[in-house]
Amino acid sequence: MARYLFSLLFLLITSIVEPKLPDITPRDVKSKVEEILKAHAVYKRLTPQLIERTLENYLTELDPTKTYFLEGEIQKWLHPSEETLELGLLAFKKADFSFFEKIHDCMIKAIERRNDIESEISSEPLPQGVKSEEFKDLSWVQSREELADRLLRIKALQIEACEKLGDENKDKFIARIDKRRALRESEVIGQTPEEKFKLTLTHLLKATTASLDSHTNYFTPLEANQFMIQVQQRLFGIGAQLRDNLDGLSIVRILENSPASQGNKLKINDRIIAVDHESIVGLDITDAVEMIRGEKETPVLLTILRESSEGDERKIERLDIEIIRNEVVLEETRLDSSWEPYGDGVIAHLRLFSFYQDQHSSSAGDLRKILEEIKKDHKLKGIVLDLRGNAGGLLGQAVEVTGLFIKKGIVVSIKDSNDRLQHLREIEGKPIWDGPLLILVNRASASAAEIVAQTLQDYGRALVVGDEHTFGKGTFQTFTLDPTNQKINPQGEYKVTRGKYYTVSGKSPQLTGVASDLVVPGILSELDIGEKFAKFPLENDEIEPHFEDDLSDIAPFHRLQLGPLYKYNMQTKLTTYAPYLETLEKNSQLRIKTNKNYQNFLKELSNKNYDAEPIELFGQSDLQLAETMNIMKDLIFLMKKI
Repeated sequence: MARYLFSLLFLLITSIVEPKLPDITPRDVKSKVEEILKAHAVYKRLTPQLIERTLENYLTELDPTKTYFLEGEIQKWLHPSEETLELGLLAFKKADFSFFEKIHDCMIKAIERRNDIESEISSEPLPQGVKSEEFKDLSWVQSREELADRLLRIKALQIEACEKLGDENKDKFIARIDKRRALRESEVIGQTPEEKFKLTLTHLLKATTASLDSHTNYFTPLEANQFMIQVQQRLFGIGAQLRDNLDGLSIVRILENSPASQGNKLKINDRIIAVDHESIVGLDITDAVEMIRGEKETPVLLTILRESSEGDERKIERLDIEIIRNEVVLEETRLDSSWEPYGDGVIAHLRLFSFYQDQHSSSAGDLRKILEEIKKDHKLKGIVLDLRGNAGGLLGQAVEVTGLFIKKGIVVSIKDSNDRLQHLREIEGKPIWDGPLLILVNRASASAAEIVAQTLQDYGRALVVGDEHTFGKGTFQTFTLDPTNQKINPQGEYKVTRGKYYTVSGKSPQLTGVASDLVVPGILSELDIGEKFAKFPLENDEIEPHFEDDLSDIAPFHRLQLGPLYKYNMQTKLTTYAPYLETLEKNSQLRIKTNKNYQNFLKELSNKNYDAEPIELFGQSDLQLAETMNIMKDLIFLMKKI
């Protein structure tokens, strides 16, 4: 848990270095904005309101941690007049973005001031008792003195986080953070006027797309590549996790069955200092990693330093190691499975981290294989499908995963900006499991995960267990990059919200999320996570339920052909779990109430004392999962008894 908090903290107080700049011009910006508006679910033209949002986003793009600007110097953009908004609209019409260059120039001056302040406070004593909650919902400071105080408090929190980890020298830790800041500042300043202008246009595209809703985004070429890796959970490289150690990249982890694991050539703590004889010392980690990645079955030569000890002597050996790049499938960020004995059978726990698909495998296919293997070797009593932290993925996979547990019927309906309704269906009607099923969720379960949870809940095929509700993302997006081609546009790519989705009950999880049938609190249950906390989310609405599928969205000819075959063996709305729900809830609440560890855990959560040591202890034993397994055991017993 301490590492989890540290990751959140590091994101809060440092900025990710911008990748290489896209090859864009002012006309490209105008053209892309027009394309996005044409496709968007709600907004079809720029308005003064959108320009105001764009200005706010642009300032945040430049200063996301609010540690550069003073509020007074950005007041006219932060709280723009009608005249300023009209100037912003005119800028887009004419593709003349000098208006936004002025904000960029203001940032460059703020960087100079920040560096002066950093020098002044470098030897000052650090404040005590700083809490991470202080840095939630920050506003820009009013004065130079207030900015200096904020920087000191951030530094105190950084060092405290470093000490909690206990695995790194404090000075080295601070030096790494300073390096990241210096790299980002040099990117903002730019090596040439042309480079600086391209960065202005990049930030402007990001700010404008984000003004439409929280999921419409512009990606630089490198970001587009990273996005596809996230969706497909695969990449072409060597399969090693690296950390920037200032004097090279240290290997902190080697993935199983990856090129880096073959032949035991590389070891944990090896320090990479050059790639293909080109030094990477001093490079940003993003750029260095891109040098290591490459085409499948091509060689990459890594120059490493390896430390060893002989008696009391420490020896550093320099080695050149050739690795053949290959496809690296991020298995552990796809699916994990286990089972627990219960009575004369087992309960399966299936942890699905994302809804993925590539040429060789898919989330639905892999789940089916695992369940077939378990059923072959054991008497399967029940399944806990764990979707905690699952942020979604491919819509088609959400339909197929749902189809593992229902007969034929509508899984999800999507409505676009023209109010056209399209239904996505399970048409095979061959569920692999029709017995007791629990869906475990938390506040980070989103999008495709919410489709699966809510559809199975709608049909009465599963009970949803976990945090009070899920994330609340009920919109769907299209991405300009074709996953099968993966040739990235040098001008960048974009993702745009095209509409909303609704499950078979007609409900959309947009903003509200999926409500749990049985609330079992977890580590995220008190955190402000969800669509309702995002900037500019779209509103929630509903459509008519579609338990009775009239195939109205299909052409009449195909409807006549498909109808009779499809209508056979339809999934009906079940009430299987209704008789047991009250008992399940009563038993669960009693167990939680009498579990001392759980009660201490809940106390820390309610205090929002996320820096407390007990949280780390409780996080190591998954109390939420353990209680969900107990609920499943109760459910199996009660259903057998009836």
